[in-house]
Amino acid sequence: LWLCWGLNRRGKRDRLAAAFALLEDEREAVCRGLAARHLPAWVHFPDVERVEWLNKVLVQAWPYFGTIMEKTFKEVLEPKIRAKSVHLKTCTFTKIHFGEKCPRINGIKAYTKEIDRRQVTLDLQICYIGDCEIHMDISKFNLGVKGVQLYGTLRVILEPLLTDAPFVGAVTLFFMQKPHLEINWAGMSNLLDVPGINVVSDSLIQDFIAARLVLPNRITVPLKKNMNIAHLRFPVPQGVIRVHLLEAENLVQKDSFLGAIRGKSDPYALLRVGTVQYRSKTVSRDLNPIWNETFEFVVHEVPGQDLEVDLYDEDPDKDDFMGSLLISLVDVMNDRTVDEWFPLSKTTSGHLHLKLEWLSLVNDQEKLHEDKKGLSTAILIVYLDSAFNLPKNHFEYSNGECGTKKIKNNKYLKKMEREPSSFVLLTVGNKTQKSKTCNFSKDPTWGQAFTFFVHSAHSQSLHIEIKDKERDSALGTSVVCLSHLLKDPSMTLDQRFQLDHSSSDSFIKMKLVLRALNVEEPDPQRVKAGVNASKLGPVHVTEKAGNQQKFSSPQVSKVPPMSKDSAAPESLPKKDSGGEDLDTKDSSGAPVPCETVSGLDEAESKQNPEHGPPSALPSGAAAVPTLPVLQEMRVAPSVTSLGSLPSSCFELSSSNLDIHNGTEMPLGEIQLTVRYASIRQSLVVLVNGCRNLVPSSNRGVDPYVRIYLLPDRRWTSRKKTSVKKKTLNPQYDEKFEFFESLENVKKRTLDIAVKNSRPFISQERKELGKVRIDLSREDLIKGFAQW
Repeated sequence: LWLCWGLNRRGKRDRLAAAFALLEDEREAVCRGLAARHLPAWVHFPDVERVEWLNKVLVQAWPYFGTIMEKTFKEVLEPKIRAKSVHLKTCTFTKIHFGEKCPRINGIKAYTKEIDRRQVTLDLQICYIGDCEIHMDISKFNLGVKGVQLYGTLRVILEPLLTDAPFVGAVTLFFMQKPHLEINWAGMSNLLDVPGINVVSDSLIQDFIAARLVLPNRITVPLKKNMNIAHLRFPVPQGVIRVHLLEAENLVQKDSFLGAIRGKSDPYALLRVGTVQYRSKTVSRDLNPIWNETFEFVVHEVPGQDLEVDLYDEDPDKDDFMGSLLISLVDVMNDRTVDEWFPLSKTTSGHLHLKLEWLSLVNDQEKLHEDKKGLSTAILIVYLDSAFNLPKNHFEYSNGECGTKKIKNNKYLKKMEREPSSFVLLTVGNKTQKSKTCNFSKDPTWGQAFTFFVHSAHSQSLHIEIKDKERDSALGTSVVCLSHLLKDPSMTLDQRFQLDHSSSDSFIKMKLVLRALNVEEPDPQRVKAGVNASKLGPVHVTEKAGNQQKFSSPQVSKVPPMSKDSAAPESLPKKDSGGEDLDTKDSSGAPVPCETVSGLDEAESKQNPEHGPPSALPSGAAAVPTLPVLQEMRVAPSVTSLGSLPSSCFELSSSNLDIHNGTEMPLGEIQLTVRYASIRQSLVVLVNGCRNLVPSSNRGVDPYVRIYLLPDRRWTSRKKTSVKKKTLNPQYDEKFEFFESLENVKKRTLDIAVKNSRPFISQERKELGKVRIDLSREDLIKGFAQW
């Protein structure tokens, strides 16, 4: 225990020292290439701006802020702590020093397109590595903090914008996710670094912050007098995301017997949006689990909030990580409905099948029909304001029962005389939520918002119970039938409600808002973006023998016939409108022929006449690939799931690539999908497959693909696919990532070669063909995929 405690302490000190080094000379630290998580946001994201001028202002103002905070600690915080409990009456701050290191803002992102014109939305990348020192004495025990690390994204909303001073009505602050917090303790607080206790103490502090500063909780400060900030503190959510967790395939094996024999895993999924997390059921001993579960999340901020999915293997000791997924909810909101397979990141293999539905909140009673599948049809938003004239205890209204109880204990009598410390329990259906506690007040003010999913607005009710924390007794109850809300055209009630089982003049003030959940039809004219962008059109489903796993194949259609006069393909026929009505569940039909985009277009053929027509094939070969193309082929699922920015679009288009065969006769084709995943700061290359390779020997070829990101030709940075035996049309579907900034990637060239895996002493030709792609000429955020 002592050794582990020492290890924890040394680890904290080392991390603090490394963070200080980065703070001292950011430029040198960036040049040395520290771990990506330590680099400031402006290095990776072009739309995140450096604000060195603001950091210089903070440095100058920090000593004065420290003086104000020291005065606040002594004059405001210390009396409040002493009033909390008898045991804290000796609490005294012996040292308050906020240090020389002030908070830094690593970058600011401003939103202009996705928001209302009467507001300004800013995302601040906050980084505080402080050498603050605060010591407190309680009954001869010395507690203290000596150093703090805090990282997080703080959203600042300035609204409404006004035409007169101070030009901004109010400022709203909140963290998008739980911030990373690490505290270096001093004095007796060092005991909090003992293994086991340290995890609990850190999580308690983070939960305390989350309950006040992380979505959906907000701090709103009015800047103008008489400004009504209730609708700013508790805005109506932007929508609801319904996640159908269907199945997964090819998950990594985590369980092993005797350290050698690989077994099957017991996978389960954790799904998160903001602070709300759900866990799926565990599927025992299956690497291709089928869950078929549905989860619903309230989405408060778009852009900003994402859907996170983590897969774990359940074990008796510690659950093993099996891969993760990050999906931008902006893309789902724009696409309305998404149903596809997503590749898992941070793992070697595995795909996850999700169906995502965006439900908008509408004020339409016709949409409130009861769902036969038991899914939610509406959302109830409860703005809990305050209560009035609560009884001191439940004996005040219990019809003289107090007289039948003999009270001899003076301490209990004193407790009965005190004002109640009350909290509220709100229940809809089988879900109960609890408010914060207001201490020692007959007229408590909570000022909180709660959301509930409603299955049947005509029959369900909201149950309210006010309880006293000290005596755990009920101070009043109330029941509001949701059908009352339907009588109002706006489905809103804002009033005082009489409390039952309480004093005759006891009320609770609330605002109730009911909104129907509606899945809007996607715009047929809109180009699919985000997670749906990789869908080329109707897809079919095939079944693996012995396992009902579904695979979507890329849309394949015949290459148009070549005219004798021109090397360019004739215009492609337009897709039949009826094809869009096909559903992915229809597995009865044969594979749809697939549209193959030629590796070069007409412009490229004019630029490189010595290479010959791009689609010219060896004599005797058909213009349309026959059997290999119609075989089962898996399209690479969308790479937006790798955590791209909301603005990222991913359209499949024919782009002008710098491709050099070096011969007049084509050596075959390779299908690549290339895209830059902004949030992961990586160039993602998906090698889908090859076709019509030219054999290098009579024995047949065993092709594999080798990738370099030029000019880096080091052995360690080489990427290589698996080897496919005896085939001229191999299918790989393998993903590779190069972790580089977008600016660096734009200066690089992708060198891709298809090689033959031959015996060491063989005289056969090893290289079957090569492609070079100049990345400076491509829109990598948008991405491209082609043969």
